[in-house]
Amino acid sequence: MHDTYSEITLPFASSPHLLEQYTNASGGLRTGMLMEHLDSLAGSISYKHMLGPGVETLGRIQERGFYIVTASVERLDMLAPLHPVRDIRLSGQVIYTGKSSMEVAVKMEALDATGQAAQTLLLGRFSMVCRDAQTHRAHPVNQLIISTPEEQALYSMGESSKNRRRSLALRSLSRVPPSSAEAADLHSFYLQYGREDDLAPKEERVWMGDTHLEKTMLMFPQERNVHQKVFGGYLMRLAYELGFANASLLTRSHVQFLSLDGISFAKPVPIGSILRLTSQILHTSPPGEYPAGVHVGVQANVVDVRTGHEETTNDFRFTWCRDDGAAIARKVAPKTYQEAMLWLEGKRALEMGSQIRGRRNRGEEL
Repeated sequence: MHDTYSEITLPFASSPHLLEQYTNASGGLRTGMLMEHLDSLAGSISYKHMLGPGVETLGRIQERGFYIVTASVERLDMLAPLHPVRDIRLSGQVIYTGKSSMEVAVKMEALDATGQAAQTLLLGRFSMVCRDAQTHRAHPVNQLIISTPEEQALYSMGESSKNRRRSLALRSLSRVPPSSAEAADLHSFYLQYGREDDLAPKEERVWMGDTHLEKTMLMFPQERNVHQKVFGGYLMRLAYELGFANASLLTRSHVQFLSLDGISFAKPVPIGSILRLTSQILHTSPPGEYPAGVHVGVQANVVDVRTGHEETTNDFRFTWCRDDGAAIARKVAPKTYQEAMLWLEGKRALEMGSQIRGRRNRGEEL
């Protein structure tokens, strides 16, 4: 397992030129750009696992006989703010292997003046899959050799992550109806905010359909990966920045990133295609929760210019909160059954994020 370990250091504190490239409008660091690096790092680690730690160049995919793609991002949880600006180290390693898949754990750390880790800023997990270069079917991956109790603990964590994804897929609202408790919560919310008569508090309610925010772009070859498709990390950054804007508009304040709650990669995005990113607010935390979260969904669709047909390539889910941690007065209300299911999915994501942050505060394993 330790052979796959890789790291990148970004010397923001000592390189004003580099810092300038990553600085956001508030003087902090652009989180979306750091996500882009994490996706690239996860891919490099996966190839390192397949090719061996001594190989420095990938070479031609056809000659290697396989290629690796990001299947999903399970979570990226922000553990501490990026302020003040310090040198940052991004690191990761393969912690679990299936027959043709790999779980890659990543970490973002702030470094002190001596180059030692001073604070863990972010933890996350990527799921990577290996494909045959000719048939595009599953290609077997090298199995991990576990050398220490610490590596065994990481392997068990990776295995648990894979099993948890399977369990969540079986509970997906696209497969099964909501639980009786979820149906009751939805009905209670409808009675308070979803009615279109004068009894609903209109100054606090926002219809989910009215939170749509859209961005349409042409995909240029400068953003391609080694497979000659649009780099997944670039799509993550675009989705993050659109979701950030939407969360800011709903809360009417600057927002702080809490977590990336999941990304699915259904299809690659071709170079030269027209990409439509659509964001909407799915849920906000109920009163009394701290920090109060706003859960945002971003969908990426490739548009066929000849027919107008759109095909979904990616689905992103993010959570932000207000910078001051205050409650979010405006509540997002669904109008249709489909929106109601999205509302419940957002509720599930906020509850899971709250549980993870609670375990983190108690010093338990994420």
